[in-house]
Amino acid sequence: MAIHHPKPEHRDALRASMGRVDAAATGSPGLIRINAWSEIDGPRLVGIAMWESREAFEAAAPRMFGAVADDPFDVWSAAPAENFYLEA
Repeated sequence: MAIHHPKPEHRDALRASMGRVDAAATGSPGLIRINAWSEIDGPRLVGIAMWESREAFEAAAPRMFGAVADDPFDVWSAAPAENFYLEA
């Protein structure tokens, strides 16, 4: 799970970037679900991905994050993203 804190003027660009990560992940072995969400009453964007295993995520990560490697997150973001790796 990743929580992003976009600057208001860059919210759409950051949301589109999250969509590119989703698209790059689609079809990856072990992916259960991936979606980007917009906070209804606030500015935050949340990306949630569920994987069969950590190994499946790690195998797909270079392709997913390579799709947005040139995106200017330092310009778009008001604060660094908060990333959480959770297990059931």
